[in-house]
Amino acid sequence: MSILQHILGSIGALAMILFPTTARSEGAWDYPAAPVSEVVDNYHGTLIPDPYRPLEDPDSQETIAWVEAQNRLTESFLNTPEREKLRSKLTKLWNYPRYSTPTKRGGQYFFTKNDGLQNQAVLHRARTPGGEAQVILDPNTLSEDGTVALTGWAVSEDGKWMSYALSSKGSDSQEVHVRSLETGEDLPEILRWCKFTSMAWKQDASGFFYNRFPEPGTVPPEDENNYSRVYWHALGTPQSEDPLIHEDPADKELGFHPFVTDDGKYLTLHVTRGTDPKNRLYYREVEGSSPFVRLLDAGDAKYDLIDNLGPVFLIHTDLDAPRGRVIAIDLASPARENWKTILPQSEDTLDFVLTSGGKLVASYLRHAHHVLRIFSLEGSFEREMDLPALGSVSGIWGRREDPEMFFGLTSFLFPTTIHRYAFDSEKMEVVFKPGLHFDPEPYETRQVFAVSKDGTRFPMFLTHKKGLVPDGTNPTLLYGYGGFNATLTPYFSVVRALWMEAGGVFAMANTRGGGEYGEEWHQAGILGRKQNVFDDFIAAAEWLIQNKVTNPSRLAIEGGSNGGLLVAACMLQRPDLFGAVLCGVPVIDMLRYHKFTVGRYWTPEYGNAEADPEHFKFLRAYSPLHNVRAGAVYPPILITSADTDDRVAPLHSKKFAATLQAKAASKNPILLRVETRAGHGGGKPTAKVIAEVADEFAFLFKVFDLHLSD
Repeated sequence: MSILQHILGSIGALAMILFPTTARSEGAWDYPAAPVSEVVDNYHGTLIPDPYRPLEDPDSQETIAWVEAQNRLTESFLNTPEREKLRSKLTKLWNYPRYSTPTKRGGQYFFTKNDGLQNQAVLHRARTPGGEAQVILDPNTLSEDGTVALTGWAVSEDGKWMSYALSSKGSDSQEVHVRSLETGEDLPEILRWCKFTSMAWKQDASGFFYNRFPEPGTVPPEDENNYSRVYWHALGTPQSEDPLIHEDPADKELGFHPFVTDDGKYLTLHVTRGTDPKNRLYYREVEGSSPFVRLLDAGDAKYDLIDNLGPVFLIHTDLDAPRGRVIAIDLASPARENWKTILPQSEDTLDFVLTSGGKLVASYLRHAHHVLRIFSLEGSFEREMDLPALGSVSGIWGRREDPEMFFGLTSFLFPTTIHRYAFDSEKMEVVFKPGLHFDPEPYETRQVFAVSKDGTRFPMFLTHKKGLVPDGTNPTLLYGYGGFNATLTPYFSVVRALWMEAGGVFAMANTRGGGEYGEEWHQAGILGRKQNVFDDFIAAAEWLIQNKVTNPSRLAIEGGSNGGLLVAACMLQRPDLFGAVLCGVPVIDMLRYHKFTVGRYWTPEYGNAEADPEHFKFLRAYSPLHNVRAGAVYPPILITSADTDDRVAPLHSKKFAATLQAKAASKNPILLRVETRAGHGGGKPTAKVIAEVADEFAFLFKVFDLHLSD
């Protein structure tokens, strides 16, 4: 798509404007000069220069030297006594035990636990909930720096075998191993070329189904994250002998994730296209070799299999119900006219459903916080559970035949606490309660509603010290995401607890693009409607200012990944509203994002500027890389990335920093921090997390002239 060099020669002196050869120096800032090129791309007749294309090569000596210089500059700004106080206080706050929700196999309970400052959580098992635990796998022993993470695991029905996936340096790539839980020894086979892998054991524990991508070199490099396939792995055999179970070479973008129903009868495939929440559902009997029945193959809605009552599948869908409903499909008569509605759509959004204790347990979103309701398997309402706090339910686990279920509950002021619910007594008890060096009593959370540019009303949570005086001076951190149907619900964060201890206000906006109000809410913030998300976030900032919670010079915004795109776009559109920006692992080059790592998965959300001229128009209109204005004044910004991020390529952060540094007319700092041996965020060692957030908040504390009390 690039135009040939002789075209550039024809525009003469214009090339010097399009392709600056050095970074600008403003005031005290002497930014490192980025490597440049004279690349111009043609998008449907529109020429778009890409002067920092060389930064897309992470291994070039020029890029490496430039990143090192950027890190030195950032370090010089952040290296203050306040940062060391922040790091020390964060380390103290972080040092508390954290548990995952238990799952049950073979009469044993499996869960992870981090004692506090361990780089990676450790997998345990116990005979009773909360009983004496035995270590099954400690990832901290697998690398000196804690960068090998346990990113997936599945235990056989009898509790004797475990398959588990390891990732290194924050990568999404996985290697799958098999361990005997009786001897603690691993079998010799290692399953490679896995990413986002599901592992589904047969009930006889003879092996498991799993999905992976093609071996590198067998497909073009750009297709290494395409052509998903499902294989069967028999214990004790090499991967080369794994038989292929399913593929669809005619549609290389489909992803297949295998699951075995709890009764062991059916092997199902959850079929996806990128990150589109609309999926397909296939099935066949486990014991057989017949082709999969494409039960739901239109790709027209979400279809999540909850459970099966013999040949009747219970499915959570948003078809004709954007806030969700539960239907029953009899495999003997699967036509739509034969579907039966078990739980109809309600005013609240149905977030997830499971069967446990012979009941249907449904978690609903009520203005972005969870409520739990229990129904009969036929759909009759029985009761709403009395949750101890306005917050979020996480990691819920149960099975239809089990008399108990487990779930985590968290809020802005309480870390995740694991609860057990007994269906016979209808009683709830705490199984794991973290001890924490933070007293929530002086703080409060409230929910307010703001109105966006087009009149849409949306919620926002505010958490701060009780008795907050609305005098317009409070340092405030506004967080958002707004995409991929992801729902922002209350959750505890050590670093935000520290922010509030220092007198700060934490705000979280539930913008369109998320799943807080169902699929319609999500659809209102994707593709050509993405500007709605930015308008919502800007309206949240305006609400905070108009209601004198803060003022623009004391308002910081924060977002990561798609949220990094959010704060970058909002900063460029309304730089007058913000006093500081934390922009984490952002998606920035909206014209080329689909060409890197797993970016093609996101085209249902963002669009494809290369393939569709209409997509090019709306992507070009907000793409942060292409909307930095020469001579504009932007607030202080810290852009963070990681050198081994194989989800959002660090080239986005690098090109954005280079562009801002070259064009901005402000004396405000424009800083880039690139972490080493760390990826997008998953599996990041605790030590690296603490170091990174200490730097981020040292940046805010310095910009806002804040100080921790001794």
